[in-house]
Amino acid sequence: MELNIQKDKQALGKAAGTKTAQLIRNAIEQNDKANIILATGTSQFQTLQQLVKEDIDWSKVVMFHLDEYIGMPVTHPASFRKYLKERFLDQVAPLNAYFLINGENNAEQERQHLNERIRQYPIDVALVGIGENGHLAFNDPPADFNTEDPYLIVNLDEKCRLQQMGEGWFTTLEDVPAQAISMSVKQIMKSAHIICSVPDSRKAQAIKDSVEQPVSPLYPASILQEHPSCGLYLDEASAALLAPVHK
Repeated sequence: MELNIQKDKQALGKAAGTKTAQLIRNAIEQNDKANIILATGTSQFQTLQQLVKEDIDWSKVVMFHLDEYIGMPVTHPASFRKYLKERFLDQVAPLNAYFLINGENNAEQERQHLNERIRQYPIDVALVGIGENGHLAFNDPPADFNTEDPYLIVNLDEKCRLQQMGEGWFTTLEDVPAQAISMSVKQIMKSAHIICSVPDSRKAQAIKDSVEQPVSPLYPASILQEHPSCGLYLDEASAALLAPVHK
């Protein structure tokens, strides 16, 4: 895990988006294609804003994403399909292919369909974030580090659901779905490169735990310590609690 600490979230997003674009171009140069995973949520706003500005042959890119609420219509403001269509797919030239998680389908059938698809596409670059509870995708603590299934049906804990409400996606806690389809930790870790963007002071404790605690399912994102090519992009606010040795 390589730490990259920027002054603010705008600088963070520019650095993370620029690095992501470089990795995508490298994959295209080497393999004539690139397979990527995109994350959603407020932590990814600035990174995606930079990525869509980059000079990339998107016709050679295949995209998956991390998670989606079960039962979530694409018209809902919190829909991650809606998020990616508006903030990414509508902003770039057509991709070779993309696979959005449809939370309105039968969840188990959708999960199996996605598992079959992603096994055909070794991932070159994954964009991820870290939740206030330390989750990676929607793998809340204690996370399952062992399952080989690429996508899982998961239950969302209260801290996770409170974060979604606090970010303004939902009006009340009761409005936040209790389940989601989420990429597994093991599938994320299979990515050749990971870019993890985490701004804001509310993530500072989760960052400290992810970087300084031993790798443990109790701190799901701590697994990133073991990845051979993971860039953790922080701003001064999210890095505030880190020990001086990391700054």
